[in-house]
Amino acid sequence: MTKKQKRMLVRIVAGLALLIGVSLLPVADWVGEQQSIYLEFFLYLVPYLVVGYDVLLRAGRNITRGKVFDENFLMSVATLGAFALVLFPQAEQHFTEGAAVMLFYQVGELFQSYAVGKSRKSIAAMMDIAPDFANVLRNGDLVQVDPAEIAIGDKIVVKPGERVPLDGVLVEGASQLDTAALTGESVPREVREGDEIISGCVNMTGLITVQVTKPFGESTVSRILELVENASEKKARTENFITRFARYYTPIVVVIAALLAVIPPLIFGQDWSDWIQRGLVFLVVSCPCALVISVPLSFFGGIGGASRLGILVKGSNYLEALAQAETVVFDKTGTLTDGSFNVVAVHPSSGIDPDRLLSLAAHAEAYSDHPIALSVRRAYSGPIDRQRLGEVEEQSGHGVQAKVDEHVVLVGNDKLMGTAGIDCCECELTGTILHVSLDGEYSGHIVIADVIKPDAARAIANLHAAGVKKTVMLTGDRADVAAAVAKELGIDEFHAQLLPQDKVAEVERLLSETHAATGGKGKLAFVGDGINDAPVLTRADIGIAMGAMGSDAAIEAADIVLMDDKPSNIARAVGVARKTLAIVGQNIVFALGVKFLVLILAAFGIANMWLAVFADVGVSVIAILNAMRAMNVRK
Repeated sequence: MTKKQKRMLVRIVAGLALLIGVSLLPVADWVGEQQSIYLEFFLYLVPYLVVGYDVLLRAGRNITRGKVFDENFLMSVATLGAFALVLFPQAEQHFTEGAAVMLFYQVGELFQSYAVGKSRKSIAAMMDIAPDFANVLRNGDLVQVDPAEIAIGDKIVVKPGERVPLDGVLVEGASQLDTAALTGESVPREVREGDEIISGCVNMTGLITVQVTKPFGESTVSRILELVENASEKKARTENFITRFARYYTPIVVVIAALLAVIPPLIFGQDWSDWIQRGLVFLVVSCPCALVISVPLSFFGGIGGASRLGILVKGSNYLEALAQAETVVFDKTGTLTDGSFNVVAVHPSSGIDPDRLLSLAAHAEAYSDHPIALSVRRAYSGPIDRQRLGEVEEQSGHGVQAKVDEHVVLVGNDKLMGTAGIDCCECELTGTILHVSLDGEYSGHIVIADVIKPDAARAIANLHAAGVKKTVMLTGDRADVAAAVAKELGIDEFHAQLLPQDKVAEVERLLSETHAATGGKGKLAFVGDGINDAPVLTRADIGIAMGAMGSDAAIEAADIVLMDDKPSNIARAVGVARKTLAIVGQNIVFALGVKFLVLILAAFGIANMWLAVFADVGVSVIAILNAMRAMNVRK
């Protein structure tokens, strides 16, 4: 609890004690029945001012600034009006209710302040990733400096238990990193020399030296903090509607309350005190606190809850859009698959040893940086001896021809074999088939595939279970590979052999279909790895970048950033968004329903000031409690 909240709590307790004390005083015995009203007026005014003087000051200050119709104005007029009934000595007096309304209103304000603080605390947990210092090596000495002073190329030392202050490459040592603050993942990540290190992680075990590759302002931690800090600026349509609603609603109910208080006495000769009381009750009930507090708080809580899962939402408008997602489109490589090719099978011809086949292919591909060549070299257990290599010639789009131990080796696709007049056999497995020949004779083939992520199938199933109508996969890979992946994962529709511009065109078509089928209400989300999907991420209704730790392109282009590479977190993000929107809807229906009911009762003189207190403060507290559920997420 903050100092301001503690001071407010003290005032509330003091005001409550004074109110109880005054109500127990035998005022009528002291001064007589007729004079007791005026003494009670001054006595009840003490607890009222102790608790509510700041509300009166804010109302007066806002009136001078042209902001008349707010909750401070409503509460001031309603409660002062209760005390103004002293002008009608024969009428029933409501000093107790006037002071109590202000007391309970401040209780609601304190509760709101606490709830907002807790929600901010949830998001502020992300702010803890910001490092306070960096240990930099200068002239052989270790100097502790501000991370903003570190330049690219400097070497920093991160001790066990310290947070990595800047992005870089591990040049000395090995350790385990706690990435939970960034990804929500509790399993430590092992790193060794040559691995990329991102800021914000906690070094757990070994002493490591990192060479800085980005200045602090462009580091992962800085970009994330900027994203989180600006999230509250982009408001959902529901938030904007409530703001506009309150802008017109408040002056309308003030006018209605005034008419309710004066027209019956003026035109029909009714009792002034009775109708003024009805107008005052009407004012207290009409205060829109429950809506203007709980709706933004719900979205704020949803963003905070998502951040605890490593899901960074750039604004409540994107959270609202995600809750309405009808179609989810995936990039394949790096999103549903690992994005790293691996040898999954070696099929040699008769009389050829599998290791011999791998050795020929690995040596022929020794100078290539292509992912397929790298996967072959990883699969070969022996050393690559470049002394055995002679002339090497790459044939674009086909493969490579190389001399290995003075033998001509061809490694490539069926087109390369066809050009050389070599018959190659088909393979029943799905993947990239690398055929190998030795001196014009077919030696066999190697099957290379991009491995599907372990939780990809569960992610698709969870999205369907969450109400997503269609899942689509877009890929530049071959149609047979795409078909196999789509079938294994349960994806509804796929499109293969697409160039980047083709992906944009497909998303445009799917957008039109989704909007036409839902009357513009349904949204399309595109999920990519954030490296080369920026055009599609920006075109979709919601762009989701996955596995985006350290990816500037993802943080810039996407609306929602998932800090790890687990597809299952997409369904979790949709779940958080839908839970938040459900809570917002519940609060709107509950708050408006109770208010309109009690407003009608107030107009007919059935509702008293105590029921008005419940319709205002009670409804606000219940709505705030409900809004706080948006923060509760399961890790």
